[in-house]
Amino acid sequence: MRRSFILLCLLCSGRLLFAQAQNPVIFADVPDLSMIRVGDTYYMSSTTMHMSPGLPLMKSKDLINWHLVGYAYDRLGEVDELNLNNGKSTYGRGSWASSLRYHKGTYYVTTFAQTTGKTYIYSTQNIEKGPWKEVSFKPAYHDHSLFFDDDGRVYMIYGGGKLKLIELSSDLSGVKPGTTEQVIIENASTPSGTEGGLPAEGSQLFKVNGKYYLFNITWPKGSMRTVVIHRADKITGPWEGKVGLQDLGVAQGGLIDMPNGNWYAYLFRDFGGVGRIPYLVPVTWENGWPVLGENGKVPEKLALPASKGLIPGIVASDEFSRKKGEPTLPLVWQWNHNPEPKLWSLSERKGFLRLKTGRIDTSFTQARNTLTQRTIGPESSGSTALDVSQMKDGDFAGLGLLQKDYGLVGVKVTQGKPSVVMFKMKDGKPVELQAIPLSQKVVYLKAECNFRDRKDTAHFFYSLDNKSWTRIGESLKMPYTIPHFMGYRFGLFNYATQQTGGYADFDYFHISDTITQP
Repeated sequence: MRRSFILLCLLCSGRLLFAQAQNPVIFADVPDLSMIRVGDTYYMSSTTMHMSPGLPLMKSKDLINWHLVGYAYDRLGEVDELNLNNGKSTYGRGSWASSLRYHKGTYYVTTFAQTTGKTYIYSTQNIEKGPWKEVSFKPAYHDHSLFFDDDGRVYMIYGGGKLKLIELSSDLSGVKPGTTEQVIIENASTPSGTEGGLPAEGSQLFKVNGKYYLFNITWPKGSMRTVVIHRADKITGPWEGKVGLQDLGVAQGGLIDMPNGNWYAYLFRDFGGVGRIPYLVPVTWENGWPVLGENGKVPEKLALPASKGLIPGIVASDEFSRKKGEPTLPLVWQWNHNPEPKLWSLSERKGFLRLKTGRIDTSFTQARNTLTQRTIGPESSGSTALDVSQMKDGDFAGLGLLQKDYGLVGVKVTQGKPSVVMFKMKDGKPVELQAIPLSQKVVYLKAECNFRDRKDTAHFFYSLDNKSWTRIGESLKMPYTIPHFMGYRFGLFNYATQQTGGYADFDYFHISDTITQP
């Protein structure tokens, strides 16, 4: 029986219920997946580039239901670009595609950063609790794959189009002295065509039954994102390649096996404003090659347990109240760039997130201490309650949808008078579309996102009583832009445009997978 029609049976109250996983397995921005299995547990790393903390790590028991367990680093570095200082930023850069491995009791996750020009190797004996040891060295090896070979040697394969191999020292402190890089595949794009487009990158290397298998993504001119697979008997080659999958633009990733002997490929797909979303594709083996998909297609259904949803494993509501021993910020939160610790607090007013102003800023994307979570598809809403009583003239605080073409709903104080306002980017400039005088100190704000069928549209609302909601401003079109290279995120923000010393208090953040206005 074909595996796409194998239904998992759940016995509940004496009745047989049928539940199946569906693609995408995570309808949220979780790109550049790297995955391992240790016993019966799966771990996955991903890319969040300019966010802090960074290099998220997730855990699953069934390949479908994932939850965050940590980050490899708190801050990637201390430079103007990462700190949003002097008009600089690192949108779309920061740390890129990671490589996750487990070797002799130690977990390794590696990445590279154009922002710092370095390659990073993080290691720990406990992937869920840390601590992580960091080693970094130059240069930044683009889209590398860390690989421990059976003979004890350690390598990285990296590059775009022309793929190269470098050997690392046994302690992974850097490139092995006396070795030089060597080209192992002159043009890895060849199996999918060589006329323009994105050259093969995103290397992930595996060894199965003594053979080496190298996965890459290409984007042939006039076509779609494509999986290309090469195999060899030696890591140095010669390598032979073929197209592994060309359907729906689902590409970039690698192989994962299950304890029961089944195989899958984990990949992602560009899906507009929500970002790059993970897919699983069943794999069979024929003549020593992994065969991806069902008749070359990405299936909608999978013979795996159904998803329980992305809340609270990937995103979650937060009341901003903490019990003793709980983390200050749950893992679902990331700051837009490195935060300034002195300018935010969860203890100065219990049950509230306080964002304080410490400098003058001119735009939402240059302001520090914007606290973010992913949006999720096919639809999602985020809401908050904002106390504006301690904001100063020129302060602007509220709820945003963060990307290059952002939208904001919040409170702006002008000549001592607060107003509820809606801003969005138009032709590269922020435009105030509506302002409504506010005569009370607390206001409720909400943003709703519709990613269904790539509609990629958001609406903003405010309420004076948290019961009756009024739409404000215009709808926001949410395109995925390369400068930011990330799906839209909910963001809580507060920044000053005239004077410092004010603050805004957020009572909670609530996220939902439903919206009221399509």
